[in-house]
Amino acid sequence: MISLAFTEPIGPGGAPLVILGPSLGTSTILWESVAPELALTHRVVAWDLPGHGASTPDNESFSVADLADALAERIADLGVDRISYAGVSLGGAVGLELLLRHPSLVERAAILCSGAVIGEPEAWQERAAKVRAESTSALIIGSAGRWFAPGSIAEHPDLTGRLLHELQNTDDESYALCCEALAAYDVRHRLGEIDAPVLAVWGEHDQVTPESSAREIAAGVRDGRATAVLDASHLAPVDAPAAVAEVLSRFLNERSP
Repeated sequence: MISLAFTEPIGPGGAPLVILGPSLGTSTILWESVAPELALTHRVVAWDLPGHGASTPDNESFSVADLADALAERIADLGVDRISYAGVSLGGAVGLELLLRHPSLVERAAILCSGAVIGEPEAWQERAAKVRAESTSALIIGSAGRWFAPGSIAEHPDLTGRLLHELQNTDDESYALCCEALAAYDVRHRLGEIDAPVLAVWGEHDQVTPESSAREIAAGVRDGRATAVLDASHLAPVDAPAAVAEVLSRFLNERSP
């Protein structure tokens, strides 16, 4: 059974709930520079992938859809039946699956630095094998180059350093299983089933999920739009927290007709 750890809610009691999802290899600290701004108008909860952050490790295979189902069950434990959602990369993929599998649960969703498909299956399988053989420590240099925009490590040394330590501390098998889930993930043909408003966000410097990935989501869903975050790469909430907070606050505070 997939176990997903949640942070304690912050923000006004009784306010609408927004759930924040993580990128592969990160933890809830990905959102710590953005969450306080969102908590001015929402109750905010972030979650960790299996074997990441505070979540317990997993050793049985799962899909991105399975993660969405586990997340929906965990949200039900909070006693709410309607949420907004924002997720980065794998967390964004989980958001799309949540929209598809639990449409009555999600009022609106922001999908950041993500895609309806991410990368190539062979590359994910190779990364899973590498982590099983050499541990997540073997990914630190490559991840630093992909995750952060030019100058971001110098501008945010504490948070970027902590995130790289989180990657090193991630359970190897859980990370590999997440890679295998991404290898099998592809919801491009199902985007047209999504009714809820969707905001697809890309980072200016993101080579993993570039502008084309965001625009594919926005064009494919029934009520979608896309926007860029400047001076950001794959972990936009770290590179440009003020810009991400502004974009998300505007989107989350829109009222549906």
